[in-house]
Amino acid sequence: MDLFDKLGILADAAKYDVSCSSSGGSRNNKNGVGNSHAAGICHTWSDDGRCVSLLKILLSNECIYDCVYCVNRSSNDVPRASFTADEVIDLTMNFYRRNYIEGLFLSSAVLKNPSYTMELMLNIVRRLRNDHRFYGYIHLKAIPGADERLISEAGMFVDRMSVNIELPSDKGLEVLAPHKPKKALLKPMHQISQKIIQNKDEQKIYKRANFNTSLTKRDQFVPAGQSTQLIVGATPDKDLSILKLSEALYSNFNLKRVYYSAYVPTLSDPRLPAIIKPPLLREHRLYQADWLLRFYGFYADELLSKSNPDFNPELDPKADWALRNLHLFPVEINSVDYEMLLRVPGIGVKSAQRIIKARRVGKLNFDNLKKIGVVLKRAGHFITCQGKTYETYSQNEHIVKESLISAKLLPQSKKSVPGQMSLLSELNENGISEGMSDLYLYDSPQNTKQWLSYYNLPQDGRLLISDIHL
Repeated sequence: MDLFDKLGILADAAKYDVSCSSSGGSRNNKNGVGNSHAAGICHTWSDDGRCVSLLKILLSNECIYDCVYCVNRSSNDVPRASFTADEVIDLTMNFYRRNYIEGLFLSSAVLKNPSYTMELMLNIVRRLRNDHRFYGYIHLKAIPGADERLISEAGMFVDRMSVNIELPSDKGLEVLAPHKPKKALLKPMHQISQKIIQNKDEQKIYKRANFNTSLTKRDQFVPAGQSTQLIVGATPDKDLSILKLSEALYSNFNLKRVYYSAYVPTLSDPRLPAIIKPPLLREHRLYQADWLLRFYGFYADELLSKSNPDFNPELDPKADWALRNLHLFPVEINSVDYEMLLRVPGIGVKSAQRIIKARRVGKLNFDNLKKIGVVLKRAGHFITCQGKTYETYSQNEHIVKESLISAKLLPQSKKSVPGQMSLLSELNENGISEGMSDLYLYDSPQNTKQWLSYYNLPQDGRLLISDIHL
């Protein structure tokens, strides 16, 4: 099998791992602009917001395990391939020199046994760093069950490591992945977490001792932290149990991110749910709630409960929480504390910070809030300014709910956009139809141009939605 065929198989097999972003589509260039051939290029984002292109591949899809939900399971009849270490290194260095990528995302099925696979991956990242002096970003999957020494050593050569839990409950793992007990998955996560803390403490000691040979960036253990992935919809687990697991992972292992992946029904098995499409809206709601846990001070038990274990498909989790707690509102924008400001629908972290700063100078009114960036169509039901309510204010739960639902973006018309465009480009009504991207503009319900929404449909059928308020 030649290298290009291997790349096609192992890049395609890696697309179901969303602990960095998904790969692109499969369109070839037909005398147009751009090309999204499935060569395993995906993107991730650094802490400072930079977008980093990654070569996203598996080392091998020849797995000894037979996890029911996994497309690479041993009993599934799919093309199999494995890279050699030299092939992965050559691809990475050549793609990097051609400016296709800025880093590598390397995962693998379990070849022979976990330690054998981890040793192969360690050899690749060690040679990239030591022999080829590759300083680009590397995200490596730690193989559960591998020798602790191998994981510790690999962590010194990579920027981020991740251990995929995949299924959120012991029962789900027992039924769909009996070779992966939850304890075996949490053990390397605990090890990585402890090693990161230990490494940071050592750096502080070196710094305080004013050693001339302080640890460099390259001496750090997993400096970009660790992440994991949870599959949504492959088991009967409720949103509450998934979110509480995420909350525990952030708290106990100091994870950078928990990624949620809607189960893609590519396999047929009586132990799997009979669904036709991935539960993308549910995945989207979990990402919204995850954001609330990390940046808005919410707890899982506030957003959901045993009597209400799943998110409302009509409302985002923050609006749904506010609607269930109308007795806490309205709050006076000029005196309410920062923590409560963050809980007002239509007010984000930046808007709340601006409000806190601005009201040190004087009392704010609704016009001031508009300039700050507060979405009054949503926030107007929950705040007062200098004792006055907004023009659409109501205490009626039904009216507030309808108002929040109607404030969402609903696609009304679709217009194709030729090639790439900048965020503020005008839409060309007579655009060229060749080389169309999957980027579309939608009018807002009010037919205003202040809202831009793009829907991107990559190769694996996942629907990525992003709404940008200009």
